Amino acid sequence: MSEHRPWLKNYPTGIPVNIDPDAYATLVELLEETFGKYRKKPAFSCMGKELTFEQVDKLSKQFGAYLHSRGLEPGDKIALMMPNTLQYPIALFGALRAGLVVVNTNPLYTPREMRHQFTDSNAKAIIIAENFAANLEQILKDTSIKTIITTSIGEMLGFPKKQIVNFVVRRLRRMVPKYNIPNTTTFTEALKQGKRFTIKAFQGRADDVVLLQYTGGTTGVSKGAMLTNRNLVANMLQIRAWMMPFLKEAEEIALCPLPLYHIFAFTVNCLALMSFGTRSVLVTNARDLNSVIQAMKDYKITLITGVNTLFNALVNHKDFTTVDFSHLKVTVGGGMAVQRPVAEQWQKLTGCFLAEGYGMTESSPVAAVNPLDGKGRLGTIGLPVSSTDLRIVDHMGNVLGPNQVGEIQIKGPQVMKGYYNRPEETAKTITDGWLSTGDMGQMSEDGFFQIVDRKKDMILVSGFNVYPNEIEEVVASHPKVLECAAIGLPDEKSGEIVKLFVVKKDASLTEKEMIAFCRENLTGYKVPKELEFRTDLPKTNVGKILRRALREEAMKGRK
Repeated sequence: MSEHRPWLKNYPTGIPVNIDPDAYATLVELLEETFGKYRKKPAFSCMGKELTFEQVDKLSKQFGAYLHSRGLEPGDKIALMMPNTLQYPIALFGALRAGLVVVNTNPLYTPREMRHQFTDSNAKAIIIAENFAANLEQILKDTSIKTIITTSIGEMLGFPKKQIVNFVVRRLRRMVPKYNIPNTTTFTEALKQGKRFTIKAFQGRADDVVLLQYTGGTTGVSKGAMLTNRNLVANMLQIRAWMMPFLKEAEEIALCPLPLYHIFAFTVNCLALMSFGTRSVLVTNARDLNSVIQAMKDYKITLITGVNTLFNALVNHKDFTTVDFSHLKVTVGGGMAVQRPVAEQWQKLTGCFLAEGYGMTESSPVAAVNPLDGKGRLGTIGLPVSSTDLRIVDHMGNVLGPNQVGEIQIKGPQVMKGYYNRPEETAKTITDGWLSTGDMGQMSEDGFFQIVDRKKDMILVSGFNVYPNEIEEVVASHPKVLECAAIGLPDEKSGEIVKLFVVKKDASLTEKEMIAFCRENLTGYKVPKELEFRTDLPKTNVGKILRRALREEAMKGRK
């Protein structure tokens, strides 16, 4: 068995080869156990206010009962559209307890993107932060949404903080555009009304879809990945199995700067960490780095999850070194490639290894992660987690050996049921249980995997494959560079050329200096032929740099 799974010999002590994805029939069963076990412990904190497991238990029951009282039935879809607030876990667990299918929705979506997601999923209900209600108003008539619950950022913070936060958001920052949607209920009112009802009994099954998580759409139309009870239970148990030997049950404090509607924070922070009694400190707006640093100072943070752009921004922030990191045990990066210079700087400043993990929306998401026992390797995505196989295949689907570059495929109980209402897309993506990721990578002799790049982002220069990740990692190691992105542009002579975008950390950086540095560190055909300095780069709300947006912009400029 281990010759096909060479990674097993590198598993840290105490980590099982397999987990039992059928240990709990449903996600709700696991939640009920968690609420019962840690009742008096703090579960979630946000802006200085905290909720215990007992409070989350009680309030989510009320919310679930309210949803049933409005005529929603198990299997109906409910969209959750808000940043990290205490309302999110209450709404999530309430919806799951009512048997609804959750549709996580990015609050920064435009009306066009909202329309697509709500009509594609056939959502019947929504809970939305009032800041984004004006966008909903524009497209509501095109959807099947009948139950609308609005919430304010400060709603669960208690007096006087609620009033202060809402005053700042509504009046000072003018972050709530006017809207007029009839028959809406506030979150507080829904909880109040829910006290008068109970959740109607229904039979949940392991194979029921409980989450429709839409893919980023960075490679085309956004599709709903159908994640079942079994998928999410499996991934929670896999994450738990990998973290528990290094953590103490019911004693950890995790910083959650990533939005919970993103699959990484959703499964890792909101579900897996919570399931062993961890207190999650929610950051409402991670772009406000001062609030992230303040949260690190206010709590003895033992665990942080994040993405490369956030870690990079933090290590370059003037106040970052004033934080006491003596309690920090685990840092996990996901969602995008972690760049070596960023990981090295993080470890230098915090004393904590930045363990890169890997996964996709379609795999619930975690498929691989670096060991947390000090044997993690920078520049790799680590080893497949328990009960999971990874392999590398060529364009014909043939399995490749160690150190050969091909497409990464994943097999395990966390792989989605398929794309909602898209059987052709599902068939293209999953073959014999193997999920094709669209990521190019390779495996070392002893089972560590490394991402080379997205298949679709690969640049073909004179027949040579050039991976933007490699160029970006080299450029990011230059002391005068803050951020960068590399894209391919059509070229008559060589098919494509590399164009580089750079945000300076030091204003003295010149084009000549940058290109000379690339020449020194990269083979000729990988050296950028065009360079553009920018004050910032377009990103998704999670902080992933949008190469596609840069490519579209550059193409327009060439016409």
